[in-house]
This record gives sequence, structure tokens and C-alpha cells, in this order.
Amino acid sequence: MILPVLQQPDPLLREKSIMVSRSTPEIKQLAADLLETMYALGNGVGLAAPQVGRLYRLFVFDVSEGRNQPGALLNPEIISHNKETAKHEEGCLSCRNFDGVVERYTKVTVRGLNLDGKKVTIKAEGLLARVFQHEIDHLDGILIIDKAEPVPPEQKRSK
Repeated sequence: MILPVLQQPDPLLREKSIMVSRSTPEIKQLAADLLETMYALGNGVGLAAPQVGRLYRLFVFDVSEGRNQPGALLNPEIISHNKETAKHEEGCLSCRNFDGVVERYTKVTVRGLNLDGKKVTIKAEGLLARVFQHEIDHLDGILIIDKAEPVPPEQKRSK
């Protein structure tokens, strides 16, 4: 089911999400709905549960070219990162009229649970590392507008 995505300044977007004690059928359905919503909106590569008003530490992602390699993480945490950072333009499905340049680590290692409740550790770099950091920010009530330098309209990338 396609869910409505909350828009800034909705106060729920500023709340810290709660840990998910285990993967349940309801959590799996929420993850499926998040993916369906993300795909329906066209240009998103990640979507966190708080963006649809559910304050769970859960997000979904798909950075594949064919948009056919979805993933989901419960209770994700960055356990390590490299020292190198890069600035790159980002958008946000909850801040539709804002694009900004955000400095983020180029490589991160994230630990969490998959939808089967198994512990997973993912080493990510490039776009996937950026998506993980962006979505974990959402779980902590942090939005792109808190970190980004706005991009002037004439310099925005085409979407």
C-alpha cells in the first residue's frame, strides 16, 4: 500500500524512533509498504518509517539502476566509518522543495537486523553509504535541512 509521506515541518519528523524488538508480520508489511511508496514516488532511493508517521527504527533502500535490489534494516547503527568525506547534492522525500549539498562519510559499516530478524553487517560506500547516513538521520529526527547547504535553483540537478 502506498502511504502518505509526511512533509517538513510535521513534528513527527523530529521525533527519535524507537527500537524494534523483533521482526513481526506488521513490521514486514510496513517495510513492503515503504518500498512500494518509495518506488511510486519515482526518485527516492531510501525511505524511513518516521517519514510515514511510524516511529520505528526501520528504513528501506534500493540504489540499483534497475530498482530491483531492495533492502531493509531494523535498528541500524553506524559502527565505523572512514575519515574521508565528500559533499554531494541530496534531496529528501519529506522536504520536497529543498535540495542541498551535504557532507557525509564516503564509507560506513552499518549493523542492524534484516527482515528475518538476523543480525547483519553491511559495508557500504558511495551512494549506498550516503543513503544509510541520510536514513539513519531520519530515525534520529534529523532532516536534510539541518545539515545541507542549499543549492541555488539555477544550479539544481535535473530530476
